[in-house]
Amino acid sequence: QVQLVESGGGLVQAGGSLRLSCAASGRTFNSYAMGWFRQAPGKEREFVAAISWTGGVTMYADSVKGRFTISRDSAKNTVYLQMNSLKPEDTAVYYCASDKGRFVHSSTSAYDYWGQGTRVTVSS
Repeated sequence: QVQLVESGGGLVQAGGSLRLSCAASGRTFNSYAMGWFRQAPGKEREFVAAISWTGGVTMYADSVKGRFTISRDSAKNTVYLQMNSLKPEDTAVYYCASDKGRFVHSSTSAYDYWGQGTRVTVSS
């Protein structure tokens, strides 16, 4: 049984930083790309960042490029999302997801396992 458990969300002021973590189990973690998505109230889930199975390739949404960094620690079966220079429009529930394959994708249909989400609130 594949499990993805996010942590690290919370309330932060605009301009601040947070680091989200996603601990994976039940799958050969190193064989799959991973992604982060977010969903704000009343909006559809949107792509944030993705990282390939080796960690050598990353992809970001334009809205977070230069501010967010995705990384992975294969020894800990964990993927991270470092979020800097946070803005109120970054407020959302953030979800970790495991890709069906090894390479980065931005579409939700490319992912087959999802975490329960962690809430991030950025105050102005």
